[in-house]
Amino acid sequence: MYELADIINLDRCPVDKPGSPAYLAAVEQARADLRVDGCAVIKDLLRPEAVRAISDEIVARKHTTHFSTQSINPYFHVMRDPNYPDRHPLNTFIERSSGFIPGDAWQPHTATSILFHSSELAQFVADCLEVPMLYCYADPLAGLTANILDPGQQFTWHFDTNDFAVTVLVDEADEGGLFEYVPMIRDAANEGFDNIQEILEGGTKGVHTLDLRAGDMQIFRGRHSLHRVTRVPVGSAPRHAAIFAYTQEPGVIGRLERTLQLFGRVLPEHEAAERERVRSDQLID
Repeated sequence: MYELADIINLDRCPVDKPGSPAYLAAVEQARADLRVDGCAVIKDLLRPEAVRAISDEIVARKHTTHFSTQSINPYFHVMRDPNYPDRHPLNTFIERSSGFIPGDAWQPHTATSILFHSSELAQFVADCLEVPMLYCYADPLAGLTANILDPGQQFTWHFDTNDFAVTVLVDEADEGGLFEYVPMIRDAANEGFDNIQEILEGGTKGVHTLDLRAGDMQIFRGRHSLHRVTRVPVGSAPRHAAIFAYTQEPGVIGRLERTLQLFGRVLPEHEAAERERVRSDQLID
């Protein structure tokens, strides 16, 4: 069984010592970055041997990946909306081709699962986000996942349904596979359609590109920031990233439609949650 010290470089980022000078410095830097553009990167969070272990766990479960190729707009819709013109984000569709290893593929003893369920890591992320505490996403498929981009695949421009996401890059592509984002391109009062359309048509104004390396953890506010992972070229190594989903309330389950898109199936928990769902904002998903 892995200990937290086997996985996280606690000398560099002492998530086990809240209140220590190094902990407070890491939190303060992350908060500053998140305030500026909704994104913070904790460099070299994982030990090199933990990166290799998690990579092996992903490869061992890759046969459970649900791969799909769709043309989607930034809100994961696949059908044209006749209420809007053709040249509009709701009616601009780009290929999304990628896969997800589902949450029910991970056993509790794996390094990936131990890291995700670590109360110390969850509290560190909460402190970075300036919220009291976080809970592991209760969704049985989307709580702990791995995103797979095999050669030739890309995850096109989109918004997240959650307010934030936590990702650990595990395997880098040889080329491509770059995380790009436009911070705070929309808010609850303004969808920002004109600026979004410019990006969908190849514009680069406001686009940030992250220099992520294996073992880096990214905290990202993706509800209001348009983002993508660029295509991994044919002939490159695949790009693998572990995704840790947390929520500010316990017992949260993901949306039915997007769960089906990403995992190819839904469970009774998703159907029950959809019947009871209350929206937190009126943004287009």
